[in-house]
Amino acid sequence: MEQLLVFGTLAVALVLFIWGKPRYDLVAILALVFLALCGVVPKEEAFLGFGHTAVITVAAVLVVSKAVENSGLVNIIVQLMDKVGSSVALQVGVLCTIVAVASGFMNNIGALAILMPVAIQLARKNNYSPSVILMPIAFASLLGGMNTLIGTPPNIIISSYRASTLDGPFRMFDFSPVGVAVTVAGLVFISLIGWRILPKRQAARKEGYSFEIDNYITEVLISEGSSLIGEKVRDIDLQEDREIKVLGLVRHRQRIHAPNPWLTLREGDILILECDTDVLTKFLEETKAELVGDENLYLKAEGSSEIQVTEGIVTEHSPLIGETAASIHMRSRYGVNLLALARSNRTLRQRIDHVTFQSGDVLLLQGLASEMSAIFQSMGCYPLAKRGLEIGKPKRTIFALVVFVLTIASIVTELIPVEIAFILAAFLLVSSKILPVKDLYQAIDWPIIVLLGAMIPVGIAFETSGAAETITSQIMRLGTDFPVWGLLAILLFVTMLLSAVINNAATVLLMAPIAVKIATSMDASADPFLMAVAIGGSAAFLTPIGHQSNTLVMSPGGYRFGDYWKLGLPLTVLITAVAIPLILLIWPPFGP
Repeated sequence: MEQLLVFGTLAVALVLFIWGKPRYDLVAILALVFLALCGVVPKEEAFLGFGHTAVITVAAVLVVSKAVENSGLVNIIVQLMDKVGSSVALQVGVLCTIVAVASGFMNNIGALAILMPVAIQLARKNNYSPSVILMPIAFASLLGGMNTLIGTPPNIIISSYRASTLDGPFRMFDFSPVGVAVTVAGLVFISLIGWRILPKRQAARKEGYSFEIDNYITEVLISEGSSLIGEKVRDIDLQEDREIKVLGLVRHRQRIHAPNPWLTLREGDILILECDTDVLTKFLEETKAELVGDENLYLKAEGSSEIQVTEGIVTEHSPLIGETAASIHMRSRYGVNLLALARSNRTLRQRIDHVTFQSGDVLLLQGLASEMSAIFQSMGCYPLAKRGLEIGKPKRTIFALVVFVLTIASIVTELIPVEIAFILAAFLLVSSKILPVKDLYQAIDWPIIVLLGAMIPVGIAFETSGAAETITSQIMRLGTDFPVWGLLAILLFVTMLLSAVINNAATVLLMAPIAVKIATSMDASADPFLMAVAIGGSAAFLTPIGHQSNTLVMSPGGYRFGDYWKLGLPLTVLITAVAIPLILLIWPPFGP
């Protein structure tokens, strides 16, 4: 009976994971609560997963990763891209290598977010489509995460699972022999062949943003006799038939950015409007306002130099998702104007205040330059083009490097357990203000933490109920005549397929018990099977939903859902061909 409950719960959870509604952390919590209510998971042990070393380690690694990003350590490497030649293959290869190396020692999404603006600017500067380079660097971030214990949550989970069921955890660089070889093979393929088979969907521009927005910004003078005198700013914004947005206002040569909706308009005010030509013509006729002309007075007004227009991409866990600019009162809450929105290679400009935000949307935002960094962070967005890459103060960069190196050294020498080492590192980096205290909890990907904390007890129930044993016996029955490499290939392939449609941490939590059961049934070492699961869990190359790195590049790259397998499928085949022989060589199932 317990097995049926576990299978039924996991089947429903997998469907919901693939559907994406509700979000995967909520699905995991619901699965845990249901199994606890049914008695499959002991009620007193239902939430012990949140104290598991894997959960603590992932949280600490995310904090340290954010601090390393803030220190400017990675951005120093980014500056070297200015010296790369104009060869597309060389640019793709160098940028993918930097992303892969960075992803081995910091959160791979963070590494990708730092280098995405560089990739987009490279594409524009050299007049080729961003789609040529964005998917390659996203895949490079996944490849790089395979190389170390801290490179990706699946590796941390596999290590912790080995510690709880076998002789001890995997060490810091136990993943490197196979991971580095797979990464090198993948990078060579992507750099020489892979980028060439990608669709060129977005026309590149040598300068400017992805949005030709200047053609839609107009200055209008409220002259004597205009019906706008005495009206509120909101009276213009709320006119459904006008499709006009008030971006700012110039009064007595002082620029007011994102004016208060209740501000009363006066004669002599200059409105900075966003609208197209037809709408503007009708608006001027109705209000008796006048065009200022081509002087761009709003750019000359005092305070205009402080206004910045920046692109940003909505992340998977942004508070904007499911909301509209109107529903969250974006202008008053965040102090920015939403100028345009791009989704799946389509640019929206009109009535975008009522468009529901989705993960991967690219937003064109206008706000105060000094506040844009904090605004992006609070909105859960990554800045793209025109992002200022801070080199960082030399002293804090050196301090962050020293802390990071000492942390890695203490883990490699097994002086301090990995979870404690990274907690100490996080404490030092926060105490030194490299990562401000106010940003500490924002650096942690809480949905992943909740997913892990909830799925660990579910995974234990999957094993203790006999469900894992049942699946293992079926696999062994089907693969009776299969050699060890065949079973490894099946395990790797199934893990890859699951990671393409559900979160890779959840995939690894489900597949790790099966891997150990298969090894036990063959009286073989579990290490090669666990390594196969670790590689498969990170190889989410077939869809844009398998990993957030894939989702982040979808809109700015103009990709469609089916574009991912064009590069992902040959890369998956290559990884399988490289990984299986190396796993058997380095981790022999029946001893040396």
